[in-house]
Amino acid sequence: MTLTLREILARRGDPLQLEPLTGEVGLDRPIPDPEVASPGLALAGYTGRFMPRRLHVLGETEISYLNALNPGERRARLEKFFDFDLPCVFVTKGQAVPTELLDLARVRGIPLLRSKLKTAEFYRRIKPIVEEAFAPRTTLHGSLADVYGVGLLFIGQSGIGKSECVLDLVERGHRLVADDIVQVVRRGSDILIGSGHELAAHHMEIRGVGLVDIPALFGIRSVRQQKRIEVVVQLEAWEKAKDTDRTGLQQLETTILEVTIPRVIVPLNPGKNITVISEVVAMMHLLRFAGVDVAAAFNQRLIRKMKEKQGLREYLQEDYE
Repeated sequence: MTLTLREILARRGDPLQLEPLTGEVGLDRPIPDPEVASPGLALAGYTGRFMPRRLHVLGETEISYLNALNPGERRARLEKFFDFDLPCVFVTKGQAVPTELLDLARVRGIPLLRSKLKTAEFYRRIKPIVEEAFAPRTTLHGSLADVYGVGLLFIGQSGIGKSECVLDLVERGHRLVADDIVQVVRRGSDILIGSGHELAAHHMEIRGVGLVDIPALFGIRSVRQQKRIEVVVQLEAWEKAKDTDRTGLQQLETTILEVTIPRVIVPLNPGKNITVISEVVAMMHLLRFAGVDVAAAFNQRLIRKMKEKQGLREYLQEDYE
């Protein structure tokens, strides 16, 4: 995805309180880098470590420094600064902009925008905006539901029953996030956020019934706009997955957008209550998150009992009376 200054200016609520000082200049230019930084020593003439592709912010320190220079030196420093192909320059705290800065921005075609926000607050608000636009993303075929606060992503071959399982979960009070098409965005290095396509609008396709409007049938509380994906539930036909681990000691994983998350394979056969099993999967994940691993604890008790029995047999074998 790409992000332009015009899109930032058009954001609902005007979170950055921006005022374009150079008019329409460069507003449709794609922002090349999500990093936001101060030009630092570049204004003093040292550009050896300068990163021109970043979004550059001039706070009170930078503007005070420029105002302390005589007009000739100020213009020389700014000309060297604007020799780079800068995506844009922001000025914070509603400060008055030096004439040389405004003139050079117009001549070089570099957008100059001013915000009323303090510098720290401006950084806090703009970083999530650009990080969201540049975040790695993909689209998956599956269904995503919020079950006891755990994001379960159901995957499997077409027609295996993913939508029907999520519909039953919704009927039991859980929440639908997306059906059929799940858009996944990576936040940071290890968080996956799933959401539905805007055109789907929380509709589900149920074979034999057709399209189902979930909020209309079950109320607005039955859906949510997005949810963190925490466990992948893979639905498999019994013939393909009949040798699946039965103890839970073998914890499977899968990778989405370079993020590793737990994966559970559930074999399907007639009469199996996949909805209850899904609720148990969510609760087991919550237990593991709290530090309780049921399978590992059971295995340790079993091993301890076997050792005790072994010790008793050895003792009896040495009793010759």
